[in-house]
Amino acid sequence: MDKAVLSIEPNARTEVMARIKKAEQEHNVKVLYAIESGSRSWGFASPNSDYDVRFIYVHPKDWYLSVMLEDKRDVIEYPITDEIDINGWDLRKALKLLKASNPAIGEWLNSPIVYINEDKFKTQAQALFARYYRTERGLYHYINMAKSNYRGYLKQEKVPLKKYLYVLRALCAAKWIEKYDSPPPIEFSVLVNSVIEDTQLLLELNALVAKKQQATEKSLAPKIIMLNTFIESELSYFEDNIRKSNSHEQDTHHLDAFFRNWLENAFI
Repeated sequence: MDKAVLSIEPNARTEVMARIKKAEQEHNVKVLYAIESGSRSWGFASPNSDYDVRFIYVHPKDWYLSVMLEDKRDVIEYPITDEIDINGWDLRKALKLLKASNPAIGEWLNSPIVYINEDKFKTQAQALFARYYRTERGLYHYINMAKSNYRGYLKQEKVPLKKYLYVLRALCAAKWIEKYDSPPPIEFSVLVNSVIEDTQLLLELNALVAKKQQATEKSLAPKIIMLNTFIESELSYFEDNIRKSNSHEQDTHHLDAFFRNWLENAFI
């Protein structure tokens, strides 16, 4: 499977950057990192796919010096407008989720489409994620994602194309974690080429991606027996073979130092 060329149209990128700037001004925050998530970063977007923009931001230091800090809102969300879905997490929230090996944070940090990356934020945060990474969290997340989408959408005669790819991407991510004991890459083509060896299966996956890239988000297609057989086999395997976690960091001083550094320097 050829690696997809992942890019954002200049007009869309300009609009995304304008909305990020607006969020900074409206909420008095500094956006440290902003990326594209979802199908555009995975490499199988449809012509009418949304832009799924996610960002991590920080407030001025005094915002955090509050008795009622835990009651303060730690997300910024906007309704989807003109196919742009944009929301973000406060840095403190993001770091707590990072410590818990939250797969969403891992995917954000591995996104190949980056809008903002303040002072090497991505590289530093990736190193932290690797330090705290827990294999079983990723495995359970991706296997459950594959299982729920497969049982919910792929047993009919006509199935949603995007759900096929959601299931297959999740299974390939689980296979990557099992093979490399590390967070999986985002691009579907990289995942597939790394963990699938069956030539005929690769051809079917290529054809499915090509079809999805030409179809609308809600397009249906006949189920593909080879893919369903592969999915059922992998789900059965993982249900019997999820192994225990690798060792992982418990101390938070690395997270604390990272957090304090951005509090001191984000608004300089």
